[in-house]
Amino acid sequence: MSSRLIGVGVGPGDPELVTVKGVNALRAANVVVVPVMDTGERGRAEATVLHYVPAEKVVRVVFALNERTDRARREAAWDAAGERVAGMLREGGTVAFATIGDPNVYSTFTYLALTVGELVPGVVVETVPGITAMQDLAARSGAVLTEGTEPLTLVPVTAGAAVLKEALAGPGTVVAYKFGRQAGEVADALRETGRLDDAVWGSALGLPEESVRPAAEMDGEPLPYLSTLIAPPRRGGGRGGKL
Repeated sequence: MSSRLIGVGVGPGDPELVTVKGVNALRAANVVVVPVMDTGERGRAEATVLHYVPAEKVVRVVFALNERTDRARREAAWDAAGERVAGMLREGGTVAFATIGDPNVYSTFTYLALTVGELVPGVVVETVPGITAMQDLAARSGAVLTEGTEPLTLVPVTAGAAVLKEALAGPGTVVAYKFGRQAGEVADALRETGRLDDAVWGSALGLPEESVRPAAEMDGEPLPYLSTLIAPPRRGGGRGGKL
Protein backbone atom coordinates (compact mmCIF):
# COMPACT_ATOMS: atom_id res chain seq x y z
CA MET A 1 0.00 0.00 0.00
CA SER A 2 1.17 3.53 -0.71
CA SER A 3 1.90 5.74 2.26
CA ARG A 4 2.32 9.47 2.85
CA LEU A 5 4.14 11.46 5.49
CA ILE A 6 2.90 15.03 5.78
CA GLY A 7 4.67 17.67 7.85
CA VAL A 8 2.00 20.11 9.03
CA GLY A 9 2.99 23.51 10.36
CA VAL A 10 0.64 24.39 13.22
CA GLY A 11 1.94 27.90 13.91
CA PRO A 12 3.62 29.33 17.03
CA GLY A 13 1.02 28.28 19.59
CA ASP A 14 -2.25 30.10 19.01
CA PRO A 15 -4.67 27.43 17.71
CA GLU A 16 -6.46 30.08 15.64
CA LEU A 17 -3.31 30.47 13.53
CA VAL A 18 -3.42 26.98 12.02
CA THR A 19 -4.33 27.26 8.35
CA VAL A 20 -7.47 25.66 6.93
CA LYS A 21 -5.26 23.40 4.83
CA GLY A 22 -3.35 22.40 7.95
CA VAL A 23 -6.52 21.52 9.85
CA ASN A 24 -7.82 19.50 6.91
CA ALA A 25 -4.52 17.58 6.68
CA LEU A 26 -4.58 16.77 10.40
CA ARG A 27 -8.16 15.55 10.27
CA ALA A 28 -7.67 13.50 7.09
CA ALA A 29 -4.57 11.67 8.33
CA ASN A 30 -4.85 8.19 9.82
CA VAL A 31 -2.50 9.18 12.64
CA VAL A 32 -1.16 12.52 13.87
CA VAL A 33 2.32 12.32 15.38
CA VAL A 34 3.44 15.01 17.81
CA PRO A 35 7.01 15.42 19.11
CA VAL A 36 7.59 15.37 22.85
CA MET A 37 10.72 15.74 24.95
CA ASP A 38 12.00 12.79 26.91
CA THR A 39 10.58 14.44 30.01
CA GLY A 40 7.13 13.61 28.61
CA GLU A 41 5.68 17.08 28.98
CA ARG A 42 3.10 18.29 26.47
CA GLY A 43 4.57 20.57 23.82
CA ARG A 44 2.99 23.40 21.85
CA ALA A 45 2.43 21.27 18.78
CA GLU A 46 0.44 18.68 20.74
CA ALA A 47 -1.60 21.31 22.57
CA THR A 48 -2.49 22.95 19.26
CA VAL A 49 -3.37 19.68 17.51
CA LEU A 50 -5.77 18.68 20.28
CA HIS A 51 -7.99 21.63 19.35
CA TYR A 52 -8.73 19.93 16.04
CA VAL A 53 -8.41 16.14 16.36
CA PRO A 54 -9.41 13.68 19.10
CA ALA A 55 -6.73 12.55 21.53
CA GLU A 56 -7.04 8.90 20.47
CA LYS A 57 -5.76 9.84 17.01
CA VAL A 58 -2.61 11.49 18.39
CA VAL A 59 0.61 9.52 18.88
CA ARG A 60 3.34 11.03 21.05
CA VAL A 61 6.86 10.29 19.81
CA VAL A 62 9.91 11.20 21.88
CA PHE A 63 12.61 13.40 20.36
CA ALA A 64 15.60 14.67 22.33
CA LEU A 65 14.52 18.22 21.57
CA ASN A 66 16.30 19.60 24.61
CA GLU A 67 19.61 17.88 23.85
CA ARG A 68 22.34 20.31 22.74
CA THR A 69 25.60 18.69 23.79
CA ASP A 70 25.34 14.91 23.38
CA ARG A 71 25.12 14.40 19.62
CA ALA A 72 25.04 10.61 19.89
CA ARG A 73 22.07 10.71 22.26
CA ARG A 74 20.25 13.19 20.05
CA GLU A 75 20.77 11.14 16.89
CA ALA A 76 19.76 7.94 18.67
CA ALA A 77 16.46 9.64 19.60
CA TRP A 78 15.95 10.71 15.98
CA ASP A 79 16.61 7.16 14.79
CA ALA A 80 14.17 5.67 17.29
CA ALA A 81 11.49 8.21 16.38
CA GLY A 82 12.04 7.61 12.68
CA GLU A 83 11.72 3.85 13.11
CA ARG A 84 8.48 4.24 15.04
CA VAL A 85 6.94 6.47 12.38
CA ALA A 86 8.27 4.18 9.63
CA GLY A 87 6.41 1.30 11.27
CA MET A 88 3.15 3.23 10.97
CA LEU A 89 3.85 4.07 7.32
CA ARG A 90 4.61 0.47 6.38
CA GLU A 91 0.98 -0.28 7.15
CA GLY A 92 -0.07 2.25 4.48
CA GLY A 93 -2.19 5.35 4.80
CA THR A 94 -1.19 8.85 5.85
CA VAL A 95 0.77 9.97 8.87
CA ALA A 96 0.74 13.68 9.70
CA PHE A 97 3.57 15.11 11.78
CA ALA A 98 2.65 18.33 13.57
CA THR A 99 5.41 20.87 14.07
CA ILE A 100 5.29 24.36 15.54
CA GLY A 101 5.87 27.13 13.03
CA ASP A 102 6.61 25.88 9.54
CA PRO A 103 7.91 22.37 8.72
CA ASN A 104 10.63 23.79 6.48
CA VAL A 105 12.01 26.36 8.95
CA TYR A 106 14.27 24.90 11.66
CA SER A 107 11.88 22.01 12.15
CA THR A 108 12.27 18.54 13.63
CA PHE A 109 10.29 17.32 10.62
CA THR A 110 13.36 17.71 8.40
CA TYR A 111 15.28 15.06 10.36
CA LEU A 112 12.28 12.77 10.57
CA ALA A 113 11.61 12.93 6.83
CA LEU A 114 15.22 12.07 5.98
CA THR A 115 15.19 9.08 8.32
CA VAL A 116 11.81 7.79 7.17
CA GLY A 117 12.77 8.21 3.51
CA GLU A 118 15.61 5.73 4.03
CA LEU A 119 13.50 3.27 6.01
CA VAL A 120 10.39 3.28 3.81
CA PRO A 121 11.36 3.43 0.12
CA GLY A 122 8.68 5.03 -2.00
CA VAL A 123 7.00 6.95 0.82
CA VAL A 124 5.57 10.25 -0.38
CA VAL A 125 6.71 13.20 1.72
CA GLU A 126 4.73 16.44 1.67
CA THR A 127 4.55 19.59 3.76
CA VAL A 128 1.80 22.05 4.65
CA PRO A 129 3.23 25.49 5.46
CA GLY A 130 2.55 27.12 8.79
CA ILE A 131 2.65 30.62 10.23
CA THR A 132 6.01 31.38 11.81
CA ALA A 133 6.82 33.02 15.14
CA MET A 134 8.34 36.04 13.39
CA GLN A 135 5.09 36.67 11.51
CA ASP A 136 3.04 36.35 14.68
CA LEU A 137 5.39 38.61 16.68
CA ALA A 138 5.30 41.21 13.90
CA ALA A 139 1.50 41.19 14.01
CA ARG A 140 1.30 41.40 17.80
CA SER A 141 3.97 44.09 18.18
CA GLY A 142 3.33 46.21 15.09
CA ALA A 143 6.88 45.65 13.84
CA VAL A 144 7.27 45.78 10.05
CA LEU A 145 9.47 42.94 8.86
CA THR A 146 10.49 44.32 5.47
CA GLU A 147 9.99 47.36 3.27
CA GLY A 148 10.93 47.89 -0.36
CA THR A 149 14.32 46.36 -1.13
CA GLU A 150 15.29 45.50 2.45
CA PRO A 151 16.62 41.97 3.05
CA LEU A 152 15.37 39.81 5.91
CA THR A 153 17.87 37.72 7.87
CA LEU A 154 16.81 34.88 10.18
CA VAL A 155 19.39 33.72 12.73
CA PRO A 156 19.17 30.93 15.33
CA VAL A 157 21.18 32.23 18.28
CA THR A 158 22.03 28.62 19.13
CA ALA A 159 24.68 29.20 16.42
CA GLY A 160 26.29 31.78 18.70
CA ALA A 161 25.84 35.45 19.49
CA ALA A 162 28.67 36.33 17.09
CA VAL A 163 26.53 35.19 14.16
CA LEU A 164 23.73 37.47 15.34
CA LYS A 165 26.07 40.42 15.76
CA GLU A 166 27.37 39.97 12.21
CA ALA A 167 23.79 39.98 10.89
CA LEU A 168 22.89 43.07 12.91
CA ALA A 169 25.82 44.94 11.38
CA GLY A 170 24.28 44.43 7.94
CA PRO A 171 21.22 45.95 6.27
CA GLY A 172 17.57 45.07 6.69
CA THR A 173 15.62 43.42 9.48
CA VAL A 174 17.21 40.70 11.60
CA VAL A 175 15.07 38.06 13.29
CA ALA A 176 16.60 35.92 16.03
CA TYR A 177 15.15 32.59 17.15
CA LYS A 178 15.93 30.60 20.29
CA PHE A 179 17.86 33.38 21.98
CA GLY A 180 16.38 33.25 25.48
CA ARG A 181 19.35 31.62 27.21
CA GLN A 182 21.70 34.22 25.71
CA ALA A 183 19.49 37.25 26.29
CA GLY A 184 22.32 39.24 27.87
CA GLU A 185 24.65 38.74 24.90
CA VAL A 186 21.82 39.55 22.51
CA ALA A 187 21.06 42.82 24.32
CA ASP A 188 24.77 43.74 24.14
CA ALA A 189 24.86 42.99 20.40
CA LEU A 190 21.77 45.14 19.80
CA ARG A 191 23.28 47.99 21.79
CA GLU A 192 26.65 47.82 20.02
CA THR A 193 25.04 47.87 16.56
CA GLY A 194 22.54 50.65 17.34
CA ARG A 195 19.52 48.35 17.00
CA LEU A 196 18.30 48.21 20.59
CA ASP A 197 15.71 50.99 20.61
CA ASP A 198 13.61 49.68 17.71
CA ALA A 199 13.86 45.96 18.52
CA VAL A 200 11.12 43.86 20.13
CA TRP A 201 11.02 40.36 21.58
CA GLY A 202 8.23 37.94 22.37
CA SER A 203 7.61 34.49 23.81
CA ALA A 204 4.64 32.13 24.26
CA LEU A 205 2.82 34.00 21.51
CA GLY A 206 -0.93 33.44 21.57
CA LEU A 207 -0.79 31.59 24.89
CA PRO A 208 -1.94 32.75 28.34
CA GLU A 209 1.65 33.41 29.41
CA GLU A 210 2.42 35.50 26.30
CA SER A 211 5.02 38.23 26.67
CA VAL A 212 5.75 40.91 24.03
CA ARG A 213 8.24 43.58 25.13
CA PRO A 214 10.67 46.19 23.81
CA ALA A 215 14.16 44.74 23.62
CA ALA A 216 15.40 47.75 25.60
CA GLU A 217 13.68 46.24 28.66
CA MET A 218 15.89 43.14 28.59
CA ASP A 219 17.99 43.17 31.76
CA GLY A 220 20.37 40.35 30.91
CA GLU A 221 18.39 37.67 32.73
CA PRO A 222 17.62 34.51 30.72
CA LEU A 223 14.30 34.47 28.87
CA PRO A 224 12.21 31.50 27.69
CA TYR A 225 14.21 29.36 25.27
CA LEU A 226 11.81 29.82 22.34
CA SER A 227 11.87 33.62 22.51
CA THR A 228 11.84 35.49 19.19
CA LEU A 229 13.47 38.84 18.44
CA ILE A 230 12.75 41.31 15.64
CA ALA A 231 15.36 44.04 15.07
CA PRO A 232 14.28 46.34 12.23
CA PRO A 233 16.74 48.68 10.50
CA ARG A 234 16.49 52.41 10.98
CA ARG A 235 14.09 53.66 8.33
CA GLY A 236 13.89 57.12 6.85
CA GLY A 237 12.74 58.91 3.74
CA GLY A 238 9.03 58.68 4.47
CA ARG A 239 6.57 56.39 2.77
CA GLY A 240 8.23 54.21 0.15
CA GLY A 241 11.67 55.41 1.17
CA LYS A 242 13.09 51.90 0.79
CA LEU A 243 11.77 51.33 -2.74
